[in-house]
Amino acid sequence: MPQMGESIAEGTLSRWLKKVGDEVKRDEPIFEISTDKVDAEIPSPSSGVLAEILVGEGKTVAVQTVVARIETEKGASIAPAPAPAPTAAPAVPVAVVAPVTPVASAAAAPAVTVPATARPAAAPGALPHSFEERVRTRSSPLVRRMAAEHGVEIAALAGSGIAGRVTKKDLESFLANGGAAPAPALSATHLVPADTHAPSATPWPGDVVEPMSKIRRLTSDHMALAIRVATHVTTVHEVDLTRLARVRARMRGEFEATTGQKLSFLPFIIHAVVGTLKRHPIMNAVVNGTDIIYRKRYNIGVAVALDPTGLIVPVIKNAEDLSLSGLTKATNDLALRARTKRLNPTEVQDATFTISNYGTFGSIFGTPIIPVGTTAILGLGAIEKRAKVVTGPDGEDTIAIRTCAYFSYSFDHKVVDGADADRFMADLKKTLEQVPESGF
Repeated sequence: MPQMGESIAEGTLSRWLKKVGDEVKRDEPIFEISTDKVDAEIPSPSSGVLAEILVGEGKTVAVQTVVARIETEKGASIAPAPAPAPTAAPAVPVAVVAPVTPVASAAAAPAVTVPATARPAAAPGALPHSFEERVRTRSSPLVRRMAAEHGVEIAALAGSGIAGRVTKKDLESFLANGGAAPAPALSATHLVPADTHAPSATPWPGDVVEPMSKIRRLTSDHMALAIRVATHVTTVHEVDLTRLARVRARMRGEFEATTGQKLSFLPFIIHAVVGTLKRHPIMNAVVNGTDIIYRKRYNIGVAVALDPTGLIVPVIKNAEDLSLSGLTKATNDLALRARTKRLNPTEVQDATFTISNYGTFGSIFGTPIIPVGTTAILGLGAIEKRAKVVTGPDGEDTIAIRTCAYFSYSFDHKVVDGADADRFMADLKKTLEQVPESGF
């Protein structure tokens, strides 16, 4: 199991692309994995014959766990054998948790232990359930060692780090207070699992029960966390893109012949967004406790729908340094590799602002959720022709056909006031409606 980023501690082997006895070539994809950050195809480290599969589909294991063996001797031939049956149970000691209690001690119920060869032992008291709990229990080695020495369950603490991550300072404060867990506060760094108080549902006769896919579970965890972290408010503006549509149509032929890339409206909008963010720095900021961090890089996340279901947000890093053609190439490349599971973990991290282009599916407008670690997200509705009242040079009103779209803007009201959000949107609207005839 590869290390797909510094913060990745485990991965789920979602699908084998080869079976025992198959010949494999070096760098040929042999299995797919899902992690907290990305889905990816994993290439073979060498050529040979797949001799043994040790980890079945659907099983989650720690990084560096051996998942298969390849016979590299020339002329090797292995008789095919069935892969191990998939298992969904994590191969670590698991504590029983009361339904309405966020955290319970591992000593409260007998632990269920699996053979040590299945997976390296987890930190004491690890509870690999929700996204927030997994982040907390993946604290630094120093914190985990201190917790083990003092018999403290990391998952029982409300950390001050990102997404509730327990830091050394948190643990020292906990021990200094006599080891009593502080009461959780209603904030981004004191979270309980999303489904703590959710009512259970019982399938009825004839219903079909289907477990969530790995990416659906991760999306669920992330969205539940995001909606709790930010105080969501959405404002909607209608933008007249008639002029931009004309500029795009004139540039399109030469641009596509020169670059080999399709020229959509999106690169124009990203370019305009970056320029507007520079004039409204709070929109490119992030909240850290009682501090506001104003980002000086403009990393634009673009939501991509995956087939058949799923969502991922690859990030265009340093978008302020890219031209229109550069933005086009970056957008198309990231979207293609997202759909073919070839993104690197770093390519879905560190967004400072996000755009959701749901208008491609015909939606007029929506209220997107603000990703954790950012302050706002822009939603693009369907671009369509509408009958509008237009005032001519002589002041006379006429009805004209205009190319328009609704842009929705969700912002965190903890740090962004409604007036500031509307000023940002008015500025973006003006930028797009007055795009130079030569383009950006």
